[in-house]
Amino acid sequence: MYSKITAVRGCQILIAVLFTSLSTSNVIAQSTSESGVTIPEPEPTITFTSWTGPYMRSQMLGFVRPYEQANNTKVHVAHYNGGISEIRDQVESANVIWDVVDLTQADSLRACNEGLLENISDIDLPDGVDGTPFRDDFVEGALNDCGVGVIVWGTAYAFNNSQFADTPPSTITDFFDTETYPGPRAIRNDPTVIMEWALMADGVPREDVYPMLETEDGVERALNKMDEIKTGLQIWETGREPVRLLNSGDVAMSSIWATTGATAAQEEGADFTVNMDGRVIELDLFGIPKGSQNKEGALDFIRFASSSNSLADMVGYLPNGPTRKSSLALLSDDVLERIPNGPAYEDNIYILSDAEWWAINHGRLEEAFQSWLATSARQGAAGSTR
Repeated sequence: MYSKITAVRGCQILIAVLFTSLSTSNVIAQSTSESGVTIPEPEPTITFTSWTGPYMRSQMLGFVRPYEQANNTKVHVAHYNGGISEIRDQVESANVIWDVVDLTQADSLRACNEGLLENISDIDLPDGVDGTPFRDDFVEGALNDCGVGVIVWGTAYAFNNSQFADTPPSTITDFFDTETYPGPRAIRNDPTVIMEWALMADGVPREDVYPMLETEDGVERALNKMDEIKTGLQIWETGREPVRLLNSGDVAMSSIWATTGATAAQEEGADFTVNMDGRVIELDLFGIPKGSQNKEGALDFIRFASSSNSLADMVGYLPNGPTRKSSLALLSDDVLERIPNGPAYEDNIYILSDAEWWAINHGRLEEAFQSWLATSARQGAAGSTR
């Protein structure tokens, strides 16, 4: 009897001690929470995937951090080097871990056509800050069945200042003129841009570039023009790589993402200049991989990130063009002078990349481009940040 009473009493004491301990812990937790000491950070609600480097920094400061603060939430941020193969792998394996992805316009259309992205054509976005209905506020091509525009960006070329101090190149034709402007070139490991440039430099009017590339003769003409820069050719894949190649003098000229180049050219020790003649203008869009487990959260993020103010804030950190017209009025004169679709470069020739055309023809020209690289006299690969 004594042992049973003692055991029961011991249990009662133990329960009381545990209860008191838990109660005390709750009080401490409550008090420390109220004082702001131990409030846990919210769990990530979505995963946003984009290009790394200065571009991602502009997005983090422009709309990711503000979104987190406005919604008391956390966004998990991942990075990739573009393309749709990773999205395809996730969708086909029913293991979708990305919720919002920053895609080039051509990749957005390709992924949408393959059924790899959610159809968000009925998304209700905020109107422009000036009251413009959102469907009228976005630039052409910035809204499709699976995408909402982020930036207008461009690819230009840059040249090493030390090598061309007296007579710098001024046109896209000069990029291919290795007799007047000797030295190795660098281009991105992709048929886009360089094949348009080749035909433009060979005298093809920009409105005829894509019809010409639809023919075997047109592709051969572009590749023959590209042969003029194949000696010593460097191939780059990451956005900062042309900066290093130009500053080191490893190449005399390189294709370069315009905003990356414009920003890096102002850095201490920079020894190159960006030339906007012949630039190819493109778009990036947000997309949601098919099967995202956080579709509503992804839509909410896109609504916030694609507002007039969010896009203008992003562009303030890296001078890409915003995809909303109403955002332009929110930009400083300094930023307006540096964005690739700004008034400062209206007199330079440019070409709008035909994303729908590339979505259909990229595979064919990629094969031709890689075959050309394999038989050219290029010297290794240089190495995507953006």
